[in-house]
Amino acid sequence: MKRKIMIVDDEESYALMLKTRLENSGDYEVRAFFEAKDIISHLHEFRPDVILLDLLMPGTGGLDACGMLNSDSLGQATPVIVISGLDKKADKVMAFKAGIIDYLVKPIDDSKLMETIEKAIEYKNEQF
Repeated sequence: MKRKIMIVDDEESYALMLKTRLENSGDYEVRAFFEAKDIISHLHEFRPDVILLDLLMPGTGGLDACGMLNSDSLGQATPVIVISGLDKKADKVMAFKAGIIDYLVKPIDDSKLMETIEKAIEYKNEQF
């Protein structure tokens, strides 16, 4: 059974490239979304095992999206991994306080990405 991954990143070309890389592994079913404002409806429709979430997006940003996920029972049960182009300590601290599982800085190599996804799924299985 393939793991379901939801990517939320306003940089469409990056999100689609990441989607292709994950799907080519054969282990993942992936959906990419380019804004976070509808994250809860996408979450309930797709029911992902893990969310890969860009931190800085126009409009509803990654931290706002984390707040929406934390107010939803399915959102609380779905691990979030931040994917960001910024490697700032303050951003990382805020993201972990918002409840994320891990923080990856772009560009991300395939082995690190898949290892982080699998650890997040293991965490989810232990918690819920």
